Amino acid sequence: MSAPCRLSLFNVYKLNFKFRRHFVSSIFYQRFFSVDSKLDPVVLVTKRYPLYLVGINRPKKRNCVNSETASELKKAFENFAEDSQAYAAVLYGVGGTFCAGYDLQEVSGGKVNLSPDVGPMGPTKLLLKKPVVAAIDGHAVAGGLELALWCDLRVMEESAILGVFCRRFGVPLIDGGTVRLPKLIGLAKALDMILTGRGVNGREAYEMGLVTKLCKKGEALQQAIDLAESLCDVPQKMYEN
Repeated sequence: MSAPCRLSLFNVYKLNFKFRRHFVSSIFYQRFFSVDSKLDPVVLVTKRYPLYLVGINRPKKRNCVNSETASELKKAFENFAEDSQAYAAVLYGVGGTFCAGYDLQEVSGGKVNLSPDVGPMGPTKLLLKKPVVAAIDGHAVAGGLELALWCDLRVMEESAILGVFCRRFGVPLIDGGTVRLPKLIGLAKALDMILTGRGVNGREAYEMGLVTKLCKKGEALQQAIDLAESLCDVPQKMYEN
């Protein structure tokens, strides 16, 4: 009788452990990552006033942006722009990749459905009066690079990669990248990235002036949050003009 009793108690403990872990995970997810009522939103918005944390939540797709994600990203930053309690925002990717570009599977299926006021990557046609900081880990390539370029400041991990990878497949940058990139690093360096399609690591990106701050692996989001918080400490009226 003793062996079955011990086994039963162990199963009860195991069940309780799983329940506790699920409960804690649920609370953590709701507290830090989403105020969206959808079960699995493609964009996570956390209002941590005076900050907005906006996350692309398609980790299985390396955070590639599809039509739905583009629309949700635009909506998130429009809400940020109109929120008087929000002073700065951080854009990041869930699961170790900032953004691997547009979802080519959607393109090949002919399912792209974007209104004229939505950029292919979402918010890239918006001219905000508040700063946005990109937290770059993993890859920020093709359209993902264009999203990073749209942000005002960029925090990048040393192991992360930036690149015009769409060049390798004969797909051009179509969301402001060919305008924003030369303005940041100069025409010669921009042409090097655009024409070759090569990857640029964190150290090189920092040295060419493409990113604002370089950090170790796993630190991009927190460093970006710290930087965004520092922007909230200065007078905000300067952003109104």
